[in-house]
Amino acid sequence: MSNEKRPHKGGHGKPGHSGKPGNGKFGPDKFGRGGFNQAGDQGNGQGGAKRKRRRRSGSGNGSGAGEQNRQQKWDNNSRGDKKRFEPRGENRHENRSESRTGRRFDGLTSVERAARRAKTAHEDTKRGGGGTSQRNKSGHERNRRSMSAREFSAAAPSARSRTADTARATVFEVLRSVAESDAYANLVLPKAIRSHRLDHRDAGFATELTYGTLRHQGTYDAILSRCVDRPLEKVGTTTLIVLRMGVHQLLNMRVPAHAALNQSVSLAREKIGAGPASFINAVLRRVSERTPEEWYELIIEEAKDDTERMALLASHPGWIVRSMRQALVAHGRPASEIKQLLEADNLAPVVNLVALPGLGSLDEAREQGAVDGELVEDSALYASGDLARLESVREGTVRAQDAGSQLVARALAAAPLDGTDTAWLDLCAGPGGKAALLGAIGVQRGASLVANEAAPHRAQLVESSMRPLPEDSYTVLTGDGRQIRETLRKNASDLPGSIEPGQLFDRVMVDVPCSGLGALRRRPEARWRKSPRDIAELLPLQRQLLDAAIEATRPGGVIAYVTCSPHAAETQNIVAEVLESGAVSLLDSAAALREVALHAEGANGEPVSVLAGEKDPGHTPEIKVKKGAPAVKASENPTTAQLWPHVHGTDAMFLALLRKN
Repeated sequence: MSNEKRPHKGGHGKPGHSGKPGNGKFGPDKFGRGGFNQAGDQGNGQGGAKRKRRRRSGSGNGSGAGEQNRQQKWDNNSRGDKKRFEPRGENRHENRSESRTGRRFDGLTSVERAARRAKTAHEDTKRGGGGTSQRNKSGHERNRRSMSAREFSAAAPSARSRTADTARATVFEVLRSVAESDAYANLVLPKAIRSHRLDHRDAGFATELTYGTLRHQGTYDAILSRCVDRPLEKVGTTTLIVLRMGVHQLLNMRVPAHAALNQSVSLAREKIGAGPASFINAVLRRVSERTPEEWYELIIEEAKDDTERMALLASHPGWIVRSMRQALVAHGRPASEIKQLLEADNLAPVVNLVALPGLGSLDEAREQGAVDGELVEDSALYASGDLARLESVREGTVRAQDAGSQLVARALAAAPLDGTDTAWLDLCAGPGGKAALLGAIGVQRGASLVANEAAPHRAQLVESSMRPLPEDSYTVLTGDGRQIRETLRKNASDLPGSIEPGQLFDRVMVDVPCSGLGALRRRPEARWRKSPRDIAELLPLQRQLLDAAIEATRPGGVIAYVTCSPHAAETQNIVAEVLESGAVSLLDSAAALREVALHAEGANGEPVSVLAGEKDPGHTPEIKVKKGAPAVKASENPTTAQLWPHVHGTDAMFLALLRKN
């Protein structure tokens, strides 16, 4: 028996393609290679002699027609048709997915796909491609394309449509951790990128898809709610993740619509299942029918007021929009800046680097494309990929830290102080960025630092962050900051040599746990996790920690009250309460920030701080003192300081420098 075409004679079967036992199914062998299933020979009513003849002719075990076609495919590749195996865009895999119709989803543009079809057309003179003839049970020609033309993946047929793009699979894993484990994307994503060994291009794609999906979640949910026949709460978490990823690719990324749809379906098939994949395909096709502008107009039609419209378009919860508008006014800025502030929250932040003074250097980072920072000395802006590639980062002498955090730590170290200046304390040190910077500055000034953190796992992060410093210059303690005096007493033997047991501190940093509304650029998922009730629950803790910091400070010492939030309740209100007690007085916090910021040449040739003028972060609050409180010698210009993403390009860090009376 040969593999040549035979005329139809009725009644006699042939090895077929249906995939059912008894018809000579074409499928993989036990090694995943293509060939005819021997079970087909056993079920077609023919004897062993014919089975042997088939095997000898190559139609029974994949050694004949299957091998011939594989050789054809290899020959075609050898003739130069290798382009399909090269990375193209975000779809890097050789194993492309197929839909139920058999259409291949390869991520090509329409022009590239037309060129491929044209190339194949002159090689195959008929639909069957000139390959081995395949007939059904009745002898009809099925006219399937040759294996070389069809470009089968190496995967088994049952798995061909279940292979997800690696970059998208990485994003899915990160978003699932964020949704189900309350993880932070900025901590999980770098590890996932390294684990999946994504190259520079795919890492950039995964980063944009991850953060973009998280930032615009509110807007995308409003769009999806108009494409789904059920409440989104009843859509599975994993299904909703893939839907949001797909919407972001369709509306806010330069991904062709067909690639966004097909890759989303493939991802769903691999990670969730065939049923959700079909549902996702239908929903995303509805989304693709409108432009982003059309969708935005549609979702705001039913908005009740400007706040709700702004919340939908800027993808912020309504309560955050209202709180941010109030915060602008509380810190002396016009409420009309709310639009710019929300837009800044949705911009991808540039990685800021800091070199620990006296220990680190930015030269290596500059060689890798980093440019000097615009706000603070010994800082740089880095946009060249994974920081772990830098030896200085692995050593810990250079690390990523927002410019706002650098400024408030330096401002505390530079605040005017009378008397001794050798004992410094970071009351809430985790994860250790500000503590390491303070400790490095302290080493240059002959001061020792005690870094305290309540959570043991965060205390370990602090210890790791402080490791580049001389061992005798710092101590990391684990304990409740509200009982810092008791923690110091229990660990008296572990204190640095310059700090005596029971000694009060000259400078104290209290970076209290807060809502994190000031870091929505770096942690966009926080906006969907927080509620006004969370802030109300934090306020007593913040006040208690500030009182403990004041208690641990010597008279005349300086306390830096810091939050990564502009919310008025967490900032101005807390400061007003403690000032009313008369225990502390407010210093010129804005002047301290301006002093430690970079300076540029002014109109008269004199150095002018980059935080002067329109970027001045200062605000003079109304200060009230309770009756009977001790007389306070107020600062000449008492101010608080608030940094803003849309003004300074930093996290919204708040600083109040207080002197203990």
